[in-house]
Amino acid sequence: MNETFIPKVAKRGAEIISVMKKSSAPSAANAACDHMHDWWVGTKPGEYASMGIISDGNTYGVAPGLIYSFPVECKNGEWKVVNGLKIDEFSQKKMKETEAELIEERKMALNI
Repeated sequence: MNETFIPKVAKRGAEIISVMKKSSAPSAANAACDHMHDWWVGTKPGEYASMGIISDGNTYGVAPGLIYSFPVECKNGEWKVVNGLKIDEFSQKKMKETEAELIEERKMALNI
């Protein structure tokens, strides 16, 4: 996970540019289309989508006031956070690292 998967995901934009010899923007646009599809059409029963939403009131321990990716179920154009999923120690650590990065980015953006 740490040696192969995470570094590959972190460098996926650069890899797309290297292989395709063009911008990775279409890949990001495709992800946005997939996101909107899930929101509009809905997720299949028992399946989740990952959506960046405001973290206020979440049950995963993420600080409030951040746009953070949570598991959601979508139905009839509405989304609902899926609470109570078991998060292993490795994933909890990664979630806290992401939270800290987002808090720092917010501070930089607000110049505080």
